[in-house]
Amino acid sequence: MAGSRLPRQLFLQGVAAVFMFAFASLYTQIPGLYGPEGILPARRTLRPQGKGRWPQLWETPTLLWETPLLGLDTAQGLELLSLLGTLLALGALLLHQLRHFLVYLLLWAAYLSAYQVGQVFLYFQWDSLLLETGFLALLVAPLRLPPRHKHAQGRLAGVLPHEDLPFWLVRWLLFRLMFASGVVKLTSRCPAWWGLTALTYHFETQCLPTPASWFAHHLPVWLHKLSVVATFLIEIAVPPLFFAPVRRLRLAAFYSQVLLQVLIIITGNYNFFNLLTLVLTTALLDDAHLAGNSRRKKTPSSWPKALLALLALLLELAVYGLLAFGVVYCFGLEVDWEQHSVHSKTTFTFHQFSQWLKMVTLPTMWLGAASLAWELLTALWRWTQVRGWLQKFCAAVQLSVFGMATVALFTISLVPYSYMEPSTHGRLWTGAHRLFGTVEHLQLAHSYGLFRRMTGLGGRPEVVLEGSYDGHHWTEIEFMYKPGNVSRAPPIVAPHQPRLDWQMWFAALGPHTHSPWFTSLVLRLLQGKEPVIRLIQNHAPRYPFHKQPPTYVRAQRYKYRFSKPGEQGQWWRRQWVEEFFPSVSLGDPTLDMLLGQFGLQDKSPPRPRSSSSTLAQALRWMRKQLSPLEAPALLWGLLGTVVAIRVMQALLGPRSSPRATEEKHRPAPPEDLVAASKQASPAPDVSSGSQTPRRKK
Repeated sequence: MAGSRLPRQLFLQGVAAVFMFAFASLYTQIPGLYGPEGILPARRTLRPQGKGRWPQLWETPTLLWETPLLGLDTAQGLELLSLLGTLLALGALLLHQLRHFLVYLLLWAAYLSAYQVGQVFLYFQWDSLLLETGFLALLVAPLRLPPRHKHAQGRLAGVLPHEDLPFWLVRWLLFRLMFASGVVKLTSRCPAWWGLTALTYHFETQCLPTPASWFAHHLPVWLHKLSVVATFLIEIAVPPLFFAPVRRLRLAAFYSQVLLQVLIIITGNYNFFNLLTLVLTTALLDDAHLAGNSRRKKTPSSWPKALLALLALLLELAVYGLLAFGVVYCFGLEVDWEQHSVHSKTTFTFHQFSQWLKMVTLPTMWLGAASLAWELLTALWRWTQVRGWLQKFCAAVQLSVFGMATVALFTISLVPYSYMEPSTHGRLWTGAHRLFGTVEHLQLAHSYGLFRRMTGLGGRPEVVLEGSYDGHHWTEIEFMYKPGNVSRAPPIVAPHQPRLDWQMWFAALGPHTHSPWFTSLVLRLLQGKEPVIRLIQNHAPRYPFHKQPPTYVRAQRYKYRFSKPGEQGQWWRRQWVEEFFPSVSLGDPTLDMLLGQFGLQDKSPPRPRSSSSTLAQALRWMRKQLSPLEAPALLWGLLGTVVAIRVMQALLGPRSSPRATEEKHRPAPPEDLVAASKQASPAPDVSSGSQTPRRKK
């Protein structure tokens, strides 16, 4: 291992950036989703059960229990948490001093608090992934602030023995995410994945396509099928290489994951999910690669090292050859030179894949355990190099705490990981099940499996809302982001997630009774509630009923397809399928029956807002200032601010001396153990996460 200080710093910055986007995106939608006049008011989720304060907090861990003490309702408390989370994440992204254990603890606690009241609009896999990653970030973050004086930095130059342990959990999380996402595509028995035709549907049936999705959809079918094969390769075959002993194999795995995520970002609006996955891939990097030292070829100084280098090269070639053979054999790849295409088909059966999965699931757990054991032994060896009895004692305490936490989190993660193979899940150690059940509500580990089944094989189902004043003449209500007008190009929304638009996509997959919140949406539109209308159209004139709420509202289900090349002015084609939601008005028995059936009739009036509360007035003022901005513009504005500040720091910061520049290009020390054994002597500044005396900008 070539050290992981720079990757750890990159990881912490990436987590801060994702938290910033997640909190800011959520903040813009709180009034319409969770406010007193929102679709699912958050105040209904926090009902005191007569329990003590601490048991209640443990059962439902959210800081929003304390909002009444601040003179705020639940939705206002959620706004306060989102604003503070955005500012705190922005600070951690810009200032190295704020990348501290306590800062990431606050970020994780704030998002967990929002998750507890978020209901269906906050129950996405990337929300769970952010919570799990955020908890790992608070373990990776340093416990102490970097010293200001160079002399103090020299005394603390030695690497702490436990530092790499929590960061290993990031690599294990990336493995679980990618491997499970590949496996569930085949265990679901989806004919599109098994037939390698999933991408012929995916680009037009995903929730929020981008303009590039239209072009990707019209690529040749053979290229779509070959891309599915590449997806299986990257998600199933490559992840075990995350733990490979050969560094170049891990780097190859890193670049394959980056390629996949970048292509997904280009062809789909998946908010901050792909950015978060890219942040996780930093666990595959090392200091030498990020510092640019990996390009220098080093001649082995002795024959044992030369032999090891040769064996590593042979192992690397063997792995690449095995992957190539496995892909050709399992998917029957054949090159058609006349048609200039590649034919592919699945050559194995579901039974064969199930037997293979049953055979490899437990060994992958042992692979993770072996890799973790190596990290523990490495940390123990580093501890033996610490000098001074006081430093040795403090290092032992930290190593014990972080070692036990790492082992515990690894054990907990085995339970959701084993969900993909039932027989292995049943044979798992009962202690792991009990430990997972104890902390499950803290969202420390999850099962993952993205794009399990391909939807919309017969066309993309889409729900279109309509309003009317007389019940005869209907006007469509167009959303800002989801498909509606066939002449409008798909927008670029990421890293913002319009959560109502996403739920509209899920609602279209079944009857409206499977999405109870939809009835509440219809009620709010009939009432003309502005916070909900802003979720649909941020600018009032674009909403057809901005002057007076509609008397009647209904919903129709359509099948949408991308237009064909040559159809000028159109991005979509659509066909009416059926009525999705019946025509209703205020006081309609059907509407009242549905509201009562789903428990959406809130008989208790909302608590009056405390207008005298200075904090409440400040929140309302802030909302008034930011409400004219569309959410994507706000998020891109935050990103532009970060870039501008970084550029100013680079331009106005002190320039490196020629000697520092020379040291910058000098090869890094062979191991952190060398630095740990020289604490008494002057050492380079490592507070910025680098082993060279380069100034962090």
